[in-house]
Amino acid sequence: MFKRAATTIAMAAAIGVSHSYADVVDESFYPYREGAPSYEGLSVGMTINASNADQFKEILDPATYEQLKNGWWEMKVGETTSFDLHPNYVEATRKNLGQVSLGDELGQINGFVAGRPFPEEPSADDPRAGEKLAWNYKYGYNWGDSAAIYPFYWRYRDLESGKIERTLKFNFHFLNYKHRVQHEPVPEFADNPSDLFRAIYVQVLEPFDVKNTQLLIHRSSDDQTADNTWLYLGFQRRVRRLSSGQITDAFLGADIMIEDFEGYNGRISDMNWSYQGTRNIMLPFFNHNELELATDLEEKDGYQFVDFGGKGGCFPNITWQLRKVYVLESDPIDENHPISKRTHYVDAQTFTLPRTLIYDRKGDLWKSWLIGQAHPDHHLEKNKGTGVSIDDAFSMLDIQAGHCTTGQFKGQVDPKLNEVKLFTVQNMRAKGR
Repeated sequence: MFKRAATTIAMAAAIGVSHSYADVVDESFYPYREGAPSYEGLSVGMTINASNADQFKEILDPATYEQLKNGWWEMKVGETTSFDLHPNYVEATRKNLGQVSLGDELGQINGFVAGRPFPEEPSADDPRAGEKLAWNYKYGYNWGDSAAIYPFYWRYRDLESGKIERTLKFNFHFLNYKHRVQHEPVPEFADNPSDLFRAIYVQVLEPFDVKNTQLLIHRSSDDQTADNTWLYLGFQRRVRRLSSGQITDAFLGADIMIEDFEGYNGRISDMNWSYQGTRNIMLPFFNHNELELATDLEEKDGYQFVDFGGKGGCFPNITWQLRKVYVLESDPIDENHPISKRTHYVDAQTFTLPRTLIYDRKGDLWKSWLIGQAHPDHHLEKNKGTGVSIDDAFSMLDIQAGHCTTGQFKGQVDPKLNEVKLFTVQNMRAKGR
């Protein structure tokens, strides 16, 4: 009798633990299943501008509030919608739940296989909560297993006059070698002698003076191993390796450094990370196909890019959603780094970095970094069902210099565009001939 009772209690406890674990994953990936967040006076379809910015200051990041208050642009409020990540990524998180831990040193992680390493809600009582959020971003589903921005336009603009000073046309490619969940091979490439986690390849297509400039980044599975980064300059006709310090230089004269790509393009071990709390914040999430789109860069297949307006043409014409956000600060370990800190507004559902504020070494706000997120089911046909939150437009606004660089994407979740040979130094040399 006692044994049967004990077994029943053990089974009930196991079911309870299982249910609790399931709740952890569901709460992490489906934060709006019980309803969207709300704020007094905020409604779908309204506009936030200089006349009412004070009313909504609590749900705006500081730079966005100042820009709206100063009349630089107006924010259109959209409906908060769920950006469900791919089911395989969610399931990988379930399978790996409770198996992942931080190492003794910054940049060390134990037991990670795939999915979101730390889906549990961050706690202010946990001194390493910020570091766990950073790992969730690093191993997030941003661009999935492989994707391309094909093509990608950057425009350099004067904030005061709105003059477009320069337009560059790129192709960007992303490939995960390990921790893959959707595209074959899963979970990793068998032929990976350098034990890479991820690679990024960039090629400039226009204009002529920088045509065929190429960038290649290899990120090791070991976060404490420095990235290998190569640059091919067409006029020099040779590949050269970039030092770690050069990833914080302006890339091709833009307001962006290589370390800024995707919100943060560096190692966990390069920064100290601190969790600053959970809030509901307006973020640039939208349905691409429902926007009034640009007509000056239309593709042959009819694809239209996000348009820009506001002061200097520095602000994307998109809708914004009230979303659950983790506020995450990162400050460089290297004392010679050109910034003092970044404040990332991490989308709690997708773990993308749609808003980042960058502060100079004196601690003053330097740059306002925005990456608009488009729902994959309201974008290109090939992106539907991919579960990838599509980077769709960016604005890097240098507030101190009165200048911005804007980006217009044609993001494609398509492994055929990302052959492994693209991500090699040999390919850079071959393309440069």
